[in-house]
Amino acid sequence: MLGSDLAVACQQRGLAAAVFDLPQCDITNHKHLTEALGGQDIVVNCAAYTNVEKAESEYELAKKANADAVAALGELVKRAGIWVLHISTDFVFDGKNKKPYLETDKPNPVNAYGRSKLLGERFLADTGCSHCIVRVEWTYGTHGNNFIKKLVERAKTGQPLKVVDDQIGSPTATAEAAKALCQLILKRPKGLFHFASAGYVNRFEMARFIFNKLNMSVDLTSCKTGDYLCAAERPLNSRFDCSKIKVLLDEPIEPWQGPLEHFLRQL
Repeated sequence: MLGSDLAVACQQRGLAAAVFDLPQCDITNHKHLTEALGGQDIVVNCAAYTNVEKAESEYELAKKANADAVAALGELVKRAGIWVLHISTDFVFDGKNKKPYLETDKPNPVNAYGRSKLLGERFLADTGCSHCIVRVEWTYGTHGNNFIKKLVERAKTGQPLKVVDDQIGSPTATAEAAKALCQLILKRPKGLFHFASAGYVNRFEMARFIFNKLNMSVDLTSCKTGDYLCAAERPLNSRFDCSKIKVLLDEPIEPWQGPLEHFLRQL
């Protein structure tokens, strides 16, 4: 999802990007990884195991893609002298913080997916390679599946919908994240950064915004995260403080409403 939009954003910026994806390139396959790095100046790793629910029973698979492969990538780029930009997630936090999360806040993932992604961050840093890690949250885009697409499809069935109102974050279009990543690629900073659209909203209010913009009549009610029986626990607070990355960006970060409305017009 993010990788596809990043490839487009790079092209628009005049950056020549070679795209590698499954099944031709599997990040957990050392031979594939080595071949993909040949002749590259920089690497952006958007590859990940992202099934939050299944990760609880498939942790080794999640760890293989989200941590072990990232460690292997770090070793390879270190030897080659290549700068790498790695994508991580808000799920490294437990969501119990009362304020937006800073990069300096202590991670404490509450599910297997989050643990595997945090391990990947640490493995990459431990290799000593030249790297930048960007955590993103609540992403959606035209490629792949996401919360918004699932919500709209369920609404089309005419069945009543319940959406949680105690999870809060920033809906972030992958197209917006891609534009920010392009600017980082040009500047090649090192360290850890948070990126998300400006402003915050809970899932229920986000759903209401979506259906209003689509002029859909939906029997929508709010509920709590605890009302759902899920394999994986979710952080309730996914808010990011993006002050650190803002210094590196050429333009202000857009509020979440604009990009989401644009995305809805494309559906």
